[in-house]
Amino acid sequence: MAREFRLPDIGEGLTEAEIVTWLVAEGEHIESDQPIVEVETDKAVVEIPSPYAGVVLSHGGAEGETLAVGAVLVVIGEAGESAVAESSSTGAVAEPNSVGHVVDSAPIVGTLSEEAETIQPPVETNVEQTRTAEALPVDKVKALPVDKVKALPLVRKMARDAGLDIETITGTGPGRRVTREDVEAATQPAPSPTSPPTSSETVATETVDEESIPAGGDNRTQMSRLRRTIAANMSKSWAEIPHVTTFDDVDATRLLEVRTALSDRHQIKIPVEALVIQAVLPALSAFPEFNSTLDGDELVVHRSHDIGIAVDTTDGLIVAVIKDADARSVLELAEEVRRLGEGARERTLTLDELTGQTFTVSNIGAVGGGHGTPIIPYGTTAILSVGRARTKPIVYDGDLAIAPVMPLSISYDHRVIDGGTGRRFMALVMENLEEPALFLAG
Repeated sequence: MAREFRLPDIGEGLTEAEIVTWLVAEGEHIESDQPIVEVETDKAVVEIPSPYAGVVLSHGGAEGETLAVGAVLVVIGEAGESAVAESSSTGAVAEPNSVGHVVDSAPIVGTLSEEAETIQPPVETNVEQTRTAEALPVDKVKALPVDKVKALPLVRKMARDAGLDIETITGTGPGRRVTREDVEAATQPAPSPTSPPTSSETVATETVDEESIPAGGDNRTQMSRLRRTIAANMSKSWAEIPHVTTFDDVDATRLLEVRTALSDRHQIKIPVEALVIQAVLPALSAFPEFNSTLDGDELVVHRSHDIGIAVDTTDGLIVAVIKDADARSVLELAEEVRRLGEGARERTLTLDELTGQTFTVSNIGAVGGGHGTPIIPYGTTAILSVGRARTKPIVYDGDLAIAPVMPLSISYDHRVIDGGTGRRFMALVMENLEEPALFLAG
C-alpha cells in the first residue's frame, strides 16, 4: 500500500520549507535513508532522507514550491501503484476514522502572529500514513556537501526558465555558489570574433520584462527566504524586547599583542571573536542573567554557554552557534569560528549549528564598523557588538598615549537586566579584554 511521507519538522519553529531539488524522480526506486530531496528552510539548505524503501509514486510539489510542515512531501509504494496521496497534500495530519480509513484533519499552521488558518473539511483517502509532521532526528538531516552545486532556489528557477543545466554553470559566489549574475551571463550569446553584436542586439539581450516594472520605473522583487526570515525575527525582537544599549571603548593593545603571539606560535590565524568569547565567558558566569531566556514570568538560566557568532554573508546575516564554548580552548574556539564562518557563507551548516544560542557576539569590526546598536536575537537577553580597533589618543593617569581603541556596544533586555548590572557586566568584559592573562590563565 502506498505510504505518505509528510514534510517533517526539521528545525525549531519550522512551519514551511521550499523544495530546491528532487534527488529521486517520480517512478524511480529509492532505499530507506537515501536522500530524496533538498529543501531550503529559514536558515539552511538541507537534504531529507526517505523513511521507506520503494518506488517514488509522486512528489508533493515542484522545485521552487513551498510546502507547509505536515504537507505531503512524497508518496512511496510499489511500481504501478496509484499515487492516491495527491488528494491529501494539504498538510493535514492523518487520523483513522471509524471505518478504518485515513481522514485528513484540518491543520493549524503557526505563523509569526500565531494565528490559525482554517482548512476545508476533511477528505477521506485509503492511503496508509506512517509518518506525519513529527520532528526528524537531527542526524538524519544533512547539509549540502561542499562539492555540490550551490545556488538559491530563485537562481535555480532562473536557470530552469532559461533552459540551462545549473550543473554546467561556473559559480563565482562564495564557495563557488552560482549567483543570479552567473545565470544571466550564461544566457548571453557568445560574441562572434569577427562581428561584434550591434547596439540593437545588445539592447535585446538586456531588455527587462516591462510588465515586471511599475509605471514609475521602480523594480519590485520578492525578498529571499533568508531575508524574509531576518526581517521577521528582527521585527519580533524589536517589538517585544525593551532594548538598552551601553557603549564603551577598550584599550586593545594587549589583546592584539596576544592574538599576534598566538597566531605566530601556532601558525594559524586567531579570529578576534575567539578571544572576545573567552573574555565574555567569565562575565556570563558572574552575571547569569546575560545567558538566559525570558519565558513568560520565568527566567530560564542556561547551564550551557552556546555562543552565537554573527556572520556576514552575501545572502544576509546568519548567526552560527558554538556549542559549549566554555569547554573549548582558544585554539578550539578559533577553529570553530573559522569553520562555522565558512559554513555560513556556503550555506552548508546544519540546523543544529544555526540555532540555540544563549548569548551572541557580533564582530562588526570585520566590515569596518565601530559602535552600533545591535538587536537582541529573540529568545536571548543580550548581544555584544565589537567594532574595529583604531589608533587613537587616550589618557592614562593624566598622560597622553596612542593606542588601538576597540569600540564595544552591548544591548540587553531591560525586563531582565537593570542598568547597573549592565554596566558591571561591561566593566568585567573590558577588564578581561584589556588584560587577556585574566581569562587565559583560567
